[in-house]
This record gives sequence, structure tokens and C-alpha cells, in this order.
Amino acid sequence: MSVDASTGTGTGAGVDGTDASGTDVDSTGVSGAGVSGVGMGTATLFRELVDDAGLFPPTGLPMAEALERHRNDLAGNDPVLTHRFLCPAGRLGELRDHVTFPIRLGLILDTPDLPPLEDVAVELVEVRQAPGETPGAVWERLAGRLPGDARLFVEVSAGDHASLASLASLTSLPRDGEGPGLKFRCGGLTAGAFPGAADLGALIAHCARHGVPFKATAGLHNAVRHFDPALGVDRHGFLNLVLAVCAAVEDRDPVPVLKLTDVGELVRLAQAVPDDTSARARELLVSYGSCDTHTPIEDLVALGLIARRPPAPAGTAPHATTAGTTGTTGTTGTTGTGTTVTDTATTGRAAHGMAAPGTTEENM
Repeated sequence: MSVDASTGTGTGAGVDGTDASGTDVDSTGVSGAGVSGVGMGTATLFRELVDDAGLFPPTGLPMAEALERHRNDLAGNDPVLTHRFLCPAGRLGELRDHVTFPIRLGLILDTPDLPPLEDVAVELVEVRQAPGETPGAVWERLAGRLPGDARLFVEVSAGDHASLASLASLTSLPRDGEGPGLKFRCGGLTAGAFPGAADLGALIAHCARHGVPFKATAGLHNAVRHFDPALGVDRHGFLNLVLAVCAAVEDRDPVPVLKLTDVGELVRLAQAVPDDTSARARELLVSYGSCDTHTPIEDLVALGLIARRPPAPAGTAPHATTAGTTGTTGTTGTTGTGTTVTDTATTGRAAHGMAAPGTTEENM
């Protein structure tokens, strides 16, 4: 689907591997000619953005089902996905019992110590800092024991200025993966688990200022910030997050972008991001974990920021969806400004950032 930068209206991409104008869709999932305003900078923004957190709530798939969905996603090879499977350290034995294909892992360290990892490909290790522990102390404790080239990400709370100050004193070299990264939550099961835009923006600005890579998790089910009446809180959008990082690397305040709910304006901002800004932003924002690997792609397609990819070849398992996600052919939705957006395979929910029915939170 393409969205006109001036009106926010759009038309659906063809499902035969071409966009609405007949232009071939390339391997990045973006056709620069056929999707209005989409270029290499936009493609870079969303490439390898979403980690697979299917084991975690609210989806909470059993191990066998989570691995089967991950296998299907690998077959689909969508470039928005990192194709990295997030797994708690305490469930590695269960994973080993079920996995039947090569898999790349993000390890959530929920055990007192690192388990044996010789037989698994671990790319990231994510750990919560203990009470009173700084990210620097976690780095010193674990750095020499990380498997292979695995990168360490230490979870801190947005607004934890003491932890951020301690990390700022470290030499951080994100381009070659040295030094710890940060991880922070953007939501949870209660309204209190959602950081305000000011706290989240301060964390992003800190990481941009000091060159600290980071990951995000929880609450980023949809592209655009929106109000959740069930919790009485504004949910952050992953598109807002990505564009806030772009603002920060350009030495602009990320908070106004985090607060933005105008869908058309967010699309225009995304289409206008320079290539260099996109690259620098994604050096900082490594990825975010989502228990749903389908909705982020559908949201970006609905907003015209990526092209719909051609269907998987005959005999290939289809791209799996999670409970509570609907995909209806020919649905018309409305943006936050009242502009109609039509897409051939997604609901209006995606266009204006409403959470899928039945999703309550949360992932690691």
C-alpha cells in the first residue's frame, strides 16, 4: 500500500510481487518507485527491527508452537524481522528438545548464572540489573563469559538516571559491538508499567549522546501511539520510537515525536528521514521484542512504509499470525486525522494504531 505524503491516503500493493503501479518489489520488501516516498532510508529504518518474543505474554505460545511459527517466519524471510528467537535461559533445555532447524537466539538471562551455551548460536544476552547494581557492574561481571560475539544488553528503567550516569562513564563502541547496551520496557500489564514520553525520551537522548546501543520491549504492538481505554494509558508506537531515535541522532528533542498521534504526519516524517540518519538511528536501536511477528509488518504495509511482499512459494509454510490478530481482505480503516486508508490485507486497526483485540501484554 502507498500513502500519499500530502493526504495520508493510500492504495494497496499487489500480492503478485509488484506494487500498485506494477513495479517489482525487491528483496528488501520496498519498491522505491512504486511506494510513494519510500527510499533506501525508509527501508533501513525498518530492516531487521523485530525480534521474535512468541514465548512471552500476552501470546505466550508453547515452545513447539513458538518454534513452528518461527520456522514459518524464516521461510517467509520478511526483512522487517530479525529472525532472532528470544528464549529464557531457564527454557533452553526445552528448546533443545523441540528445535529441528538452525536457530539464532537472544538469551533472556533469568537464571543466576549463564548456562552452558556451546551448542546454541547466541547473538544477544539480555539481563535485568540487580537492585543496587549498575549496568557497568553487570558488564564487568559478565563481559568475559559471553559466548562468541554475543552482545550484552542490561535492562534499566526509563528515568533511572543513576544507572544511566554510570553507563555514560564507560567507553562505548557500538559500531563494533564492544561495551554493554541498554534495554528498556515501553509497557506492561498495568498503567504504571508504561513510561511517560519524557522519561522514554530522556533515555533515547542519553543513548544518542553517548553512543550506547539499546533494545526495547513490551507494549510496542502497533506502529502509532494511541490511548488504551482498558488501562487508561497511552501506548507507545514502534514507529514513534524509531522516529524519536532519528530525532535524537540529529540532536533534536525526541519527546514530541514520541507523543505524536497524527498518522499522516508520522508517515511524512518517516518518508523524509535521510539515509545517514536512518543508518545512525538503527546503529543505536538494535531491535525490539514483539510477541506478535505479524502485526508490525501489517501496520507498516497499511501505512505505505513498506511494500507487501509476494506470497511464499508453493509448498512453503505461510507467515503465521498470533491469536487476536485479524487479517481481512479489502478492509478500509481511518487514520488518526480522519483520513481513509485502504489496504488489501489488513484492518483499519493497523492504520490508526489500535491494539489487536485480546492483547494485554507483555514480553521480555
